[in-house]
Amino acid sequence: MDGRGPAPEAHGLDAVPVLELDPLIDDLGTRIIVCCGAGGVGKTTTAAALGVRAAERGRRVVVLTIDPARRLAQSMGIDSLDNTPRKVDGIKGSDGGELHAMMLDMKRTFDEIVEAHAEPDRARAILENPFYQSLSAGFAGTQEYMAMEKLGQLRARDEWDLIVVDTPPSRSALDFLDAPKRLGSFLDGKFIKLLMAPAKVGGRAGMKFLNVGMSMMTGTLGKLLGGQFLKDVQTFVAAMDTMFGGFRTRADATYKLLQAPGTAFLVVATPERDALREAAYFVERLAAEEMPLAGLVLNRVHGSAAARLSAERARAAAENLDEGRIVDQGAGKTERGGSPATEPEHEPSDLATAATPAPPVPQAAPTADPAQESAGDAAEHTDHGDDSDVRHLTAGLLRLHAERMRVLAREQRTRDRFTALHPEVAVTEVAALPGDVHDLAGLRAIGDRLTAGR
Repeated sequence: MDGRGPAPEAHGLDAVPVLELDPLIDDLGTRIIVCCGAGGVGKTTTAAALGVRAAERGRRVVVLTIDPARRLAQSMGIDSLDNTPRKVDGIKGSDGGELHAMMLDMKRTFDEIVEAHAEPDRARAILENPFYQSLSAGFAGTQEYMAMEKLGQLRARDEWDLIVVDTPPSRSALDFLDAPKRLGSFLDGKFIKLLMAPAKVGGRAGMKFLNVGMSMMTGTLGKLLGGQFLKDVQTFVAAMDTMFGGFRTRADATYKLLQAPGTAFLVVATPERDALREAAYFVERLAAEEMPLAGLVLNRVHGSAAARLSAERARAAAENLDEGRIVDQGAGKTERGGSPATEPEHEPSDLATAATPAPPVPQAAPTADPAQESAGDAAEHTDHGDDSDVRHLTAGLLRLHAERMRVLAREQRTRDRFTALHPEVAVTEVAALPGDVHDLAGLRAIGDRLTAGR
């Protein structure tokens, strides 16, 4: 125990349920899987890998990503993703399995809402309005809200039997869950009417009130302050008046959709302190909102095929090699007298094999030929040089192993603190890959690791 949390042996993975993802994606009752968590933990890759695996197991899947890095498109072999689902080629599914992928276009989704709920002339007036253009592209929370709008649209079409959502990168876990209510409140009519007060009041008092209201918006709206801006607000409100209630209604419907039994939340994290702290906060928030949590995906977990060799022993062996204390000699003695070739506490299978260089080549028999004698001396010098190189290389590998074991120990302590706080949360670990995922084969490899259990 390090004083900062429970000892690993008291709260390890054995104490928590295993997150089994194949049964989840095979269950036809699972209609929506939401991958959420801190930024940079692999949400996009996890969502894409689950989509590929589900499609190849017979589901009709669409993956919705909000990741601006566009790595999903690259890994799926699609030149570009947009607001329309695109079929992914190369899926080896059976029983009608298909995979489609799309990337949220925040502004285009807002435009589609306007076009669907307004007469053509009114819709055109809204879309061309400068206030609307700034609102649809820059209002805080618009991206998260439009992700939920798009999710509602996809679910309503009933074209796919599984929707996998990659949530927006955000600084707080609250943003994704709060966005529907937050933007719905903004557009529910009452707030807009208050915002319209300056246009009716006019003068300095009106401008002061306007500046307070506009402080909630992004910097792009600041360029529009003035009389023309007030006119744009009036025009926008007049055109959108009949639509405000619809935003609130759809926001509430989307929130209920997230709470429905057919929805499953996956919290994705890496075995790092900040990522797991965010994951713990998200787990608690999902529980408070009564949203169905499937479990935790612990991404990029490191391992070692030589875990029997501890960091301490690896470091000790490296130091011995550097000091020349572990070198086999013809008589079984070390290069420096007084130290045995292998320390008693070190197991031969761990250290003697890893840290002992090959025995030196026997010297040639003495000869009277000076030339041959010089050649023999040179060969002997080369052999000693080779021994030195092997010792340095082996010592370096041992130090790398020691560092890897320290990383493993830190990851285990961090993970065990999370499982001690949330022993009810099912967990699966995904071993780190040596490189990035760039194609379907890489996504299949991630899918295999996601579903391999522990």
